[in-house]
Amino acid sequence: LKQVFNKDKTFRPKRKFEPGTQRFELHKRAQATLNSGVDLKAAVHLPSGEDQNDWVAVHVVDFFNRINLIYGTICEFCTERTCPVMSGGPKYEYRWQDDTKYKKPTALPAPQYMNLLMDWIEVQINNEDIFPTSVGKCEEESS
Repeated sequence: LKQVFNKDKTFRPKRKFEPGTQRFELHKRAQATLNSGVDLKAAVHLPSGEDQNDWVAVHVVDFFNRINLIYGTICEFCTERTCPVMSGGPKYEYRWQDDTKYKKPTALPAPQYMNLLMDWIEVQINNEDIFPTSVGKCEEESS
């Protein structure tokens, strides 16, 4: 279990929503809907009176947290030796490009690709310009 919680590994703690905030309430509503066996189309429907950007942001962060947990359960089985290529089956190979260290699409072992991807996503989610945490900030900026 210690290996799973090692910050140098791919597991990252869930990004939390501050209790008492609008996003926390939206997250609770999304969780309740998803855990109730309700139609998924209805589960992602924007609740009346809520900001669409806030609603989407909550789902993006939740999706990231879930993918992170799933990947955390398989990362010990997918090593650079067992998964030397990041692929989507025999026809597709994913290559990493980030315009800093990897200026051209570069073939990487799957674990390295996933680490870079999860780090990149985390940077995006934590970017206040993309995912502002202040209530109504998205609304103000889009007006």
